[in-house]
Amino acid sequence: MNDAIPLFPLQTVLFPGGRLNLKVFEARYLDMVGNCLRQACPFGVVCLTAGGEVHRKEKAAEGGRVRFEDTGVLARIDEVDADQAGILHIRCSGLQRFSLGERSQQADGLWLADVSPLPDDERLPPPDDLQASVKSLREAIDAMRRQGAEPFIPPYRFDEAGWVANRWCEILPVSLAAKQRLMVLDDPLARLRLVDEFLRNQGVVDG
Repeated sequence: MNDAIPLFPLQTVLFPGGRLNLKVFEARYLDMVGNCLRQACPFGVVCLTAGGEVHRKEKAAEGGRVRFEDTGVLARIDEVDADQAGILHIRCSGLQRFSLGERSQQADGLWLADVSPLPDDERLPPPDDLQASVKSLREAIDAMRRQGAEPFIPPYRFDEAGWVANRWCEILPVSLAAKQRLMVLDDPLARLRLVDEFLRNQGVVDG
């Protein structure tokens, strides 16, 4: 069954299990966050392909300027800080992927859409020929931790190909379009193989 959810179009690609930090100040999104907290429900993150993240009445009047991908990821609000009036800092985690159905836009600019959940990645171990990419991710995490950063949401699941691929996808210097294509792949091993190929071409992993 499809359920209508609020959407937050962003110039980013959220992956299942990923971390998302947002500074929220527009009235429509402040209301959305409040509703999500009260109802204990997620919102949908979709990658923008045209238009801006900030609502403009003139753009809405012209119509069709804001466009976004047809597949996104549900975001759960984990923490909220309100240290300044009218501004919220929220920390979210990526949940399940979904495909968009019918969508509509409220008068305040908030998008709503019917969504259909997509299957979670099958929990498959990385094969032997991809272990170098797993090892390199461990090393990258250790390096970031030494600099005082906790890059990903624990627990770390190095024994799952999809988890390893998703974490690499979040930090690789590739286009949003490429990240979107990787996110929608329903085969976690294929996703990790593409990541591994990129890492080898960049010399991060020995060929």
